[in-house]
Amino acid sequence: MKPRPALTILASLALLPSAHADVKLPAIFGDNMVLQQGIVAPIWGKADPGENVTISVSGQTVSTTADASGKWKLKLQPLKSGGPAVEVTVKGKNSITLHNVLIGEVWVGSGQSNMQYNLGGVLDAKNEIASANYPTLRLFTVKPTAWSDPLDDVDGKWVECTPQTVHGFSATLYFFGRDLQRGIQQPVGLIHSSWGATIIQSWTRWDILMTDPDTKKEVEARIKQLDDPDWLLKNYIEETAKRKAAADKAIAAGQKPTMSLQADWLGAGYRNRPASLYNAMIHPLLGFPIRGVVWYQGEFNAGNASQYERLFPKMIEDWRAQWGQGEFPFLFVQLPNNGPTVQTAPDPANLGSAKWAALREAQLKTLKVPNTGMAVTIDTSNGDLHPKNKQPVGDRLARLALSMVYGKDIPCFGPMYESMTVQGGTVALKFQHTDGGLVSTAPGGTLPGFAIAGADQKFVWGDAKIDGDTVTVSSPQVPRPVAVRYGWDNNPLISLSNKSNLPASPFRTDDWK
Repeated sequence: MKPRPALTILASLALLPSAHADVKLPAIFGDNMVLQQGIVAPIWGKADPGENVTISVSGQTVSTTADASGKWKLKLQPLKSGGPAVEVTVKGKNSITLHNVLIGEVWVGSGQSNMQYNLGGVLDAKNEIASANYPTLRLFTVKPTAWSDPLDDVDGKWVECTPQTVHGFSATLYFFGRDLQRGIQQPVGLIHSSWGATIIQSWTRWDILMTDPDTKKEVEARIKQLDDPDWLLKNYIEETAKRKAAADKAIAAGQKPTMSLQADWLGAGYRNRPASLYNAMIHPLLGFPIRGVVWYQGEFNAGNASQYERLFPKMIEDWRAQWGQGEFPFLFVQLPNNGPTVQTAPDPANLGSAKWAALREAQLKTLKVPNTGMAVTIDTSNGDLHPKNKQPVGDRLARLALSMVYGKDIPCFGPMYESMTVQGGTVALKFQHTDGGLVSTAPGGTLPGFAIAGADQKFVWGDAKIDGDTVTVSSPQVPRPVAVRYGWDNNPLISLSNKSNLPASPFRTDDWK
């Protein structure tokens, strides 16, 4: 993927190698960082061509020579967690010492606005921030950046988690890391690399986007637009005017404008340029030793769930391949409820009214990818696009990690539909992960949210009842049922959980288009 000529010049100037006699490290290696325990830990940087580089840490010393382009890479043998902070010394013609480094567990958090949403905006933010004093929980935030070609470095730095440093950090990732640390009692490092209002295509490597014919066609058309100066100028002017009008309206009403007047429609810098966020915010991190990834994204892809169903697994598998650290855990958030609560039964002829339901299904199907886990959050929002209730999101992601990765015997999944049988006019639905039994979260023990249909594909609300690890659904209006849907809308009626208070994932038994 090549930028247009003007951007090529800018990119070339930005990426020209500078004259350097000193050993240099990318920003991800710095004071206060956490190095992943128990695996080979690569460290890399730049120096003069042919310069000898030595790294020393915790009794290990390893050396190499910078190649003809000045790049070098060394690998530390697995380090053990525990004990006081250590120093990492890198020596060439100069010497760099990284202070206050811990050995522990490192996780990357990525996605769009609900991952970027900071701790200062959550429920009970004042108390959450005041209590966020965890010196062995370390935070690194990648500055949101987009580019048309892969970059080698990011803008960011490691800090200790304190009330002074945590306010602008990802709330979801913070709660995940805090609850994870409480469970494993080890240092935890969190690398936050997300950007609001972004599509999965921006986070996916170019070569992967080109493997899907439909995606390839769409992506190439998008690039053509973004590389067209006339199209860019027109949209830049329109977007800036729209933002100015919104800002003027807010100011006139005595409110603070909600967005910058600066439009972000500039080619390689546009956040939704395909592969641009992978290039600028993931590629520079590749190889940094981690335990796994947590992901919260999908809102901006809700208009094309079938495409997401194909791309999301490919992106996961490719991130793993490019990172070069095996099939690491990839935990993700299923989209929460959004918009007004829907009281009507699903209508297959109007799937546009249930775009988020279809996207949730695409996420659910991604569990077929090995070593993945999904946090169901259908109960966490009052309909807001950006729910303030991020605590249960972090808790459920941490439960997945504690159970799947660290071997803790704790429930981590809500009920998930497994199979159905039809007996006369009744459908029996069997569930996995019932964890002591299915329960209703609705008043009076009722089970709203289950819709039933016959071959005519016309859904009506069903009479649903819990029977052990199954739910039976029937309706006198559907004497010969063939399909059931539960929680199937943008903000649906829901009622099913298990005894660990983990909600059931929305689902459908049919595959009607």
